Amino acid sequence: MHSTFRKIKAGLQKTHENMVEKLGQVFTGKTKIDEDVLDELEAILIEADIGVEATLQLLDDLRERADEIGEVDMQSLQSVLQEEIKALLTNGRQQRGSESLAHPQVIMVVGVNGSGKTTTIGKLARYYRDQGKSVLLAAADTFRAAAMEQLEMWANRADAEIISNKQAKDPASVAYDAAAAAKARDVDILIADTAGRLHTQKNLMEELRKIQRVLGKQIEGAPHETLLVLDATTGQNAIMQAKQFDQAVPLTGIVIAKLDGTAKGGVAVAVNRQLNIPVHYVGVGERIEDLQKFDPEQFAEALFYS
Repeated sequence: MHSTFRKIKAGLQKTHENMVEKLGQVFTGKTKIDEDVLDELEAILIEADIGVEATLQLLDDLRERADEIGEVDMQSLQSVLQEEIKALLTNGRQQRGSESLAHPQVIMVVGVNGSGKTTTIGKLARYYRDQGKSVLLAAADTFRAAAMEQLEMWANRADAEIISNKQAKDPASVAYDAAAAAKARDVDILIADTAGRLHTQKNLMEELRKIQRVLGKQIEGAPHETLLVLDATTGQNAIMQAKQFDQAVPLTGIVIAKLDGTAKGGVAVAVNRQLNIPVHYVGVGERIEDLQKFDPEQFAEALFYS
């Protein structure tokens, strides 16, 4: 088994076990996908946070294929579901923006406090360092007391440089200094941390827009990627967060963190279906190497793979 798939499978273990156990209970003594099975399946998929829209689409697809599928057993039902979820994820993926050849490549990372944002930045830095690229981190979350110290720890672990200013109150000024340093040092990747909470949501979003503008003035086209980190354990609340952030600073992709800590890993399907924002990475563990590129085929297989 490929090491990447093994990590995705381990990360989705709780979701997998929950879904497969309940599917087994529903399908005991059944040989066809009838309305009773579909009703039970609807509850199982929604409980896994696959979301109402994606669930209804999957059920419609299964209804259309019921005659073609004919008699099925538990294993073949899982195979059909795997195939349908893979199709849903693949068809729903769209590229936002384009792969930039800018140097440095600027990635702005947003998300609420507690989502795993800073940890994800550290893992992302390591991901690029493993590709042989130089990485600079911008500690632009100046509102949270421990944010800079936490990012410095991850910079050391990832062998990345960092720009921080413990006296700075303005996150945009740190972003500005980091962008200037990235150009001067000729680094490949600049990753900017940002605030996850201000005293009102409006203030937070305006602060993010300001950082976005400052980066763009320093480096043409920056930020070239704006990634939102979502905590998988928050389930459908993650969808609302994504909508709010996307309105403020248009997102190019989603990172789903803490996938290994929940039985609701289907949120990746819900995000993809409801928001048309591609999932780029998933966090499947605590270690620095436990950030994986999102692969729809591997994800669908891991949900049902025995």
